[in-house]
Amino acid sequence: MSDPILAGLQVYVVGGAVRDELLGRTAGDRDWVVVGSSPEDMVSRGFIPVGEDFPVFLHPQTKEEYALARTERKSGKGYKGFTFYAGADVTLEDDLKRRDLTVNAMAKTPSGDLIDPLGGRNDLHNKVLRHIGPAFEEDPVRILRLARFAARFFEFEVAPETISLCRRMVALGEADALVPERVWQEVSRGLISEQPSRMFEVLLDCEALPVVMPNYVYSPQLGSYLDSAATWAERTLPGMYALCMHLTEERKQLAQRLRAPSDCAQWADLLPLIEAACRDSNHWELSQWPEQALGLLEKTDAIRRPDRLATLLNMASHLVQCPLDRWQTALQAARSIDAGAIAKPLQEHGPQAISTAVRAARREAIAQALASSV
Repeated sequence: MSDPILAGLQVYVVGGAVRDELLGRTAGDRDWVVVGSSPEDMVSRGFIPVGEDFPVFLHPQTKEEYALARTERKSGKGYKGFTFYAGADVTLEDDLKRRDLTVNAMAKTPSGDLIDPLGGRNDLHNKVLRHIGPAFEEDPVRILRLARFAARFFEFEVAPETISLCRRMVALGEADALVPERVWQEVSRGLISEQPSRMFEVLLDCEALPVVMPNYVYSPQLGSYLDSAATWAERTLPGMYALCMHLTEERKQLAQRLRAPSDCAQWADLLPLIEAACRDSNHWELSQWPEQALGLLEKTDAIRRPDRLATLLNMASHLVQCPLDRWQTALQAARSIDAGAIAKPLQEHGPQAISTAVRAARREAIAQALASSV
């Protein structure tokens, strides 16, 4: 091995990088496991310790993560209730056995030899997501990870025994211990995966969805919308989150529970307004358009954030019939007004006079643009 820092160490690439390489997919960051070493040895070689709960180190040059092989034992409720042991006597197979799914429990030597004691390669070939053993039951985050992996590897089936085990975990109250940050971390990643509907379907099948997302409303049709949106070039997490909340009335409470970022919560609140305006605008007379359209532009802060409204309008057009061209024309017309030029001669008359004049100019611009487009 040419890297002097690694000389004499037993190191293996593990997890997702091995899985993705075998699938012919572009692998992300590589994670390494170190067998037979100690924290003191790693630090003496120049590795930078970063792990809070167990020994993880960054390579001083590549910045890749190297974790000491470890075992874990359940010591409390929830995903934090574990005691870890990372002694030099922990083997690679011991470390792989503590992982969640067989497809994530393979390793490769630096020279490329595959180590697969748990049948991960066979499950990859058969397109099955299968838990490794009873230890899966000890960490409720694994239910979320399973659902998220199902959204990413949507052509894979979840093994029936794995679904049964997840149901047992939910029934025993393990999922109740999940904290919002971990739920959001996995759900958000699932939303921007290849087939988001699979995440919700697996969570429903596991009977976990009402626990991790109380009062969330899902339907197969909504799943179809999400899967379609996942193919859009302009796909964003706020947009996917807004769409996934389409049927949920208690979206504000759920956003707070999930600790969803403010932009995601805002998009989820705006989409129903925009959808309703799109639906109603099919019946507006031309004379109604300037005032009604300007009202929505103001509510959605579209003059300052036109791209957000444009994306949400496009999303709404997939949910209801929407005169999208007219809305785009109205947005462009309103934004064409130079508010500064209008404000300059009105400075002495105060903010209200300026606001009224700018609004009137935008309304007139919308009226003229729509009249000329008919």
